[in-house]
Amino acid sequence: MLRYRASRGGATATHDLAAALSYIFRNAAALGVTTAGYSLWGSSAGARMAASIGSHGTGRFGGPNLPKPSCVVLLYTGHSDVGPAEPPTFVAVGDEDGIAPAATMERRVAALRKLGTDVDYRKYRGVAHGFGLGTGTTAEGWIEDAMRFWTRQIKR
Repeated sequence: MLRYRASRGGATATHDLAAALSYIFRNAAALGVTTAGYSLWGSSAGARMAASIGSHGTGRFGGPNLPKPSCVVLLYTGHSDVGPAEPPTFVAVGDEDGIAPAATMERRVAALRKLGTDVDYRKYRGVAHGFGLGTGTTAEGWIEDAMRFWTRQIKR
């Protein structure tokens, strides 16, 4: 989990994500992690950050030019920006989200598919913003679905 600064329309927060990724790439061995096939996951504002890095790379946000993620996993966000080359994208939204309406992500999903991006889009019935793990809702199981999507991307 990343703690980020929230200001100036999310630019500062996305710079914080780029810095965190840079730290992880620089210190992967000491942290005991691999950067091969990494993915970025986020919900709401965090999904905007993950999508922005996926769309434009870390260099645009003050970090070094790192490899793009193997995929991004986005939950309930209003992020609509699409870059020229997008990583595979898993999207989960609720049909009762009054903060980030599903229609916004549906337009982004259509634009991603037009680019030829592999997209797995899930819209859950009766679910509002902030469904988290989805426990007890129609979104229950989204994490397993996202993991399967990510695994497929790593194997490509």
